[in-house]
Amino acid sequence: MDFSITPQQEMLRDTVRRFFQTEVAPIARACDDEERFPKEMIRQWGDMGLIGIRYPEADGGSGFDKLGECLAREEMSRVSQAFASTWSVQAHMGLWPIWRSGTAEQKAKYFAPGLRGELISCFGLSEPEGGSNIRALRTRATKVPGGYRISGSKMYITNSPIADFVLLAARTRPELTPEAVSLFIVELPNPGIVIHKMAKEGIRASETGLIHIDEAFVPDEALLGGREGTYPIILECLSENRVGVAANCVGMAQGALDAAIAYARDREVGGKRIGHYQAIAHKLADMAAQIEAARWLVYYGAWRIEQNTLDAATAAKVKLTASECALHVTEQAIRIHGGAGIMRDHAVGRFHRDAFVYVIGEGTSEIQRNIIAKSLRL
Repeated sequence: MDFSITPQQEMLRDTVRRFFQTEVAPIARACDDEERFPKEMIRQWGDMGLIGIRYPEADGGSGFDKLGECLAREEMSRVSQAFASTWSVQAHMGLWPIWRSGTAEQKAKYFAPGLRGELISCFGLSEPEGGSNIRALRTRATKVPGGYRISGSKMYITNSPIADFVLLAARTRPELTPEAVSLFIVELPNPGIVIHKMAKEGIRASETGLIHIDEAFVPDEALLGGREGTYPIILECLSENRVGVAANCVGMAQGALDAAIAYARDREVGGKRIGHYQAIAHKLADMAAQIEAARWLVYYGAWRIEQNTLDAATAAKVKLTASECALHVTEQAIRIHGGAGIMRDHAVGRFHRDAFVYVIGEGTSEIQRNIIAKSLRL
């Protein structure tokens, strides 16, 4: 295994770092306070080739591997996880299944303009009563002449309030089997779909919605890949995204550590900088070590993806470790800041609120532990 960074990957990391420091950092707090995302930024990402980082050049992407994507994710989340979350859904969850399994017509109509940032995507999977049990989802798609009628609801759907289309998971058969779950590409707005924007405590600038679906009609060509039973594509998409989200978590933790180090260098108590007190220095040392361990586990997960050997248990280990690291490190950063840590003038509180999202979102830590425990054949 060679995790050395190539000159091309270094250039990508520097490009993302500069863009997020110059274009996102100045507006990150305001967007967080106002709970809004500047949707025109998605077009900027498309123009820069940032949405297509992970996809082959032959398909309109930038041709980087998973490690390159993880490096970019770190830099995004180091500044704003809300913006990184919006990017993640646009670049991966909303487009990857189309790239992986869509028809030529679907790729031309949705994937290509999605890469360019001309269409905004989202991924409708989670349901109010379904939790993490994908097979038990209640949204149903009933075959009718010329297409399907879909009814149900989706909750916590990132990008849905600003999306042009949603990849919608629905049951196309009554039995609880993988073959009974299918994905549909549903254009928005749709007369049978109502989207309510939700207020959140974390990743507040990433717009999230509750979707009500009442007999929404979609034509036959909306069925992803032209076939029912695309549940395995959902699982592949989620497993790969867990490694990507873990890279986001490393970025959040690193951003919080950066802020804590800067504060420890400047803040003086008792005539010396607080970083010179062993209690603070040891906290920072532990934080740095935890981040480094999580980072290399993420890189290992990225390597496994490139080797086509990533399994659900490994993806779960990567996501569990990185998300819990982010939660712990961001809390310690607040403690190091003391009273300043709960003031919005400092970003560490935002980092911590955002980190909380990822011990729940993309599969809770408990679900990750269930997946890992199953692999142990207890």
